[in-house]
Amino acid sequence: MKQLILFSLITACLISCKSSVENSSNENLVTSNENLVNSKENLAIVKKYLLAVENNDTATMDSLMADNYKGYGPSIGDSASKMEALENWKYNMTNFYESIKYTRYQNIAVTVKEGEEAEPGEWVSNWAYCTIKYKDGRGPVYVWVNAVYKIENGKIVKSRTFYNEADVLRQLGYHVQ
Repeated sequence: MKQLILFSLITACLISCKSSVENSSNENLVTSNENLVNSKENLAIVKKYLLAVENNDTATMDSLMADNYKGYGPSIGDSASKMEALENWKYNMTNFYESIKYTRYQNIAVTVKEGEEAEPGEWVSNWAYCTIKYKDGRGPVYVWVNAVYKIENGKIVKSRTFYNEADVLRQLGYHVQ
């Protein structure tokens, strides 16, 4: 009988600890039914944006970016407004890239609530394996890219992009001394 009581107490403690850890680690995330509609719409916006990137369709990219858009990355100091991002994209596609293809990717939508260490809002995270071909015959380059997009009123207002720049340069034949 003592073993049964001890087992019951340990089980109850483990269940209550698991619940409190799950709740505290996800306290800034909202997954209610009302957010499912936003999540589906936000996922569709990012998917449309990624297709526009692949197709070098800057008109669609422009239509999906808010006027106050700000893009960051891949380096800490990198940032660009909507106009700068579109001009950079046009320049790079005209002068450097033959193509950029998302050979596989996964998107996930999440709503972040108010929080001291979090930026609240609707977000879509994209984890992608990209193949980049260059006009000068170098490459192709294969790279994992992570980008997160903040969506407001059906537009991308912010993005943060991360990838291993050193690996891209290594694949292009550069050497670090």
